[in-house]
Amino acid sequence: MIYFNTAIPKLIEMALFRREGMLTATGAFLVYTGKYTGQSPNDKYIVETADTVQDIWWENNLKMSEKQFNSLHNKMLDYLRGKDLFIFAGYAGADPRYSLPVKVINEFAWQNIVMQQLLIRAQDTCWPVPTTPQLTVLAAPSFTANPAADGTRSETFIIINPGRKLILIGGTHYAGEIKESIFSLLNYLLPKQNILPMHCSANQAANGETALFFGLSGTGKTALSTNTDRCLIGNDEHGWSQDGIFNIEGGCYVKCTRLSRKYEPEIWDAIKFGAILENVVVDNEARRPNYDSQAITENTRAAYPMDHIPNSIYPGTGSHPSTIVFMTADAFGVLPPIARLTTEQALFYFLSGYSSRPAGTETGITEPQATFSACFGSSFFPLKPGVYANLLKEKINRHKVRVFLVNTGWQGGPYSSGTRINSNNTRLLVTAALNGFLDSAEYITEPVFKLHRPLKCPGIPDDLLNPSLFWHSQTAYRENALKLAAMFHSNACQADIPPELFAAGPGYTN
Repeated sequence: MIYFNTAIPKLIEMALFRREGMLTATGAFLVYTGKYTGQSPNDKYIVETADTVQDIWWENNLKMSEKQFNSLHNKMLDYLRGKDLFIFAGYAGADPRYSLPVKVINEFAWQNIVMQQLLIRAQDTCWPVPTTPQLTVLAAPSFTANPAADGTRSETFIIINPGRKLILIGGTHYAGEIKESIFSLLNYLLPKQNILPMHCSANQAANGETALFFGLSGTGKTALSTNTDRCLIGNDEHGWSQDGIFNIEGGCYVKCTRLSRKYEPEIWDAIKFGAILENVVVDNEARRPNYDSQAITENTRAAYPMDHIPNSIYPGTGSHPSTIVFMTADAFGVLPPIARLTTEQALFYFLSGYSSRPAGTETGITEPQATFSACFGSSFFPLKPGVYANLLKEKINRHKVRVFLVNTGWQGGPYSSGTRINSNNTRLLVTAALNGFLDSAEYITEPVFKLHRPLKCPGIPDDLLNPSLFWHSQTAYRENALKLAAMFHSNACQADIPPELFAAGPGYTN
């Protein structure tokens, strides 16, 4: 049977009846995704065609032939024939001038709930229900590939066919693969319209001033952009057109590990009836979520619609941003908590996409591991990073956008001996940047990274702005700073960052 644009309460009833998950004490529906609790980038493919062969960043994306794709597509259709299917027809893109009609076909009711929450529903916008989708997604987690016959690496596959605007997903229950594959296809399509797709959060002040927050997972971009003093435009995916910015999604898909009502009250309260939880531990009796537990995965997730956030904008659109914040969790403890970037530095750090994995988060990692992900999410971007960097440069210069680098990581030493930067201090620093206080502040240039850090900020002790002062040994600080700087340089060489931007990056010699 086909269930088309079925109401969320009915889908929850069906998901319960089908034993797809359970209700929690908050009213949210909880599911466990089994083997895959996060993305599987090594199982993600782009179909090589005459149109894509020259465009795609093949060093970063796996190829699949049209013949292999068509064969797997036919096998999926045979598998789905006669099964209950849940279909959602909506939109990707909050600006009607650039929105893309999307149809998502799910094997499970709970995944259809996620997509109704994360895409834009026609009934919420007075837009017509799309009858002719320009993008179709087939998501059948129980259908697996035969690597020997289908040309895949494993039984799991996420395949994007830009020419047919068709996405196939099988072998994984993780809902993030659906949303991110749609984003990946838009990252191929939007630059052709001179629109910059961005892996970032966005919010807006009462006066209409807009800010963007870029960062990899764990840097705090969702928590900082969800602010009671500002209206949330979106938490993860946006486009920047000649008219301003727009949310690609209609909801939020957030990491909820160590979620706290004290520090993230809006997100905490948003996880209620209609929301979906993935892989969160609950107690057996009361079904209360334990966000501090990582017994299943560190990557616990929650999906909910924008209207679960009281001060949100839906559909999410905003003016050209006046401020951009690049967020990094530096586990080496050497980057300042905030620094203002020149345009050249902004492009260098955008193309670097630096953050770090602390020691102990994965087996075998005994010291901080630098992570470089171009454009703050290289796995989502099918085109070469320079395409997106050139669009960003043009928009920063045209709209005179100020750009800051904010470190939400460690101070006083690396992860093993330092302390995490206080989140309240980070909020004060970001507020000062957004409100324009740091525009007139006095700056000093940090010698290794060449970053311009302010000497003063309201509510922040002056010494907190200088990362070297928290180290017991200045020699150890400089050794760690030079070590990280050398990693930046090595990545810049491997990532084809233009040589003219090298001078904007850190130094790496004694």
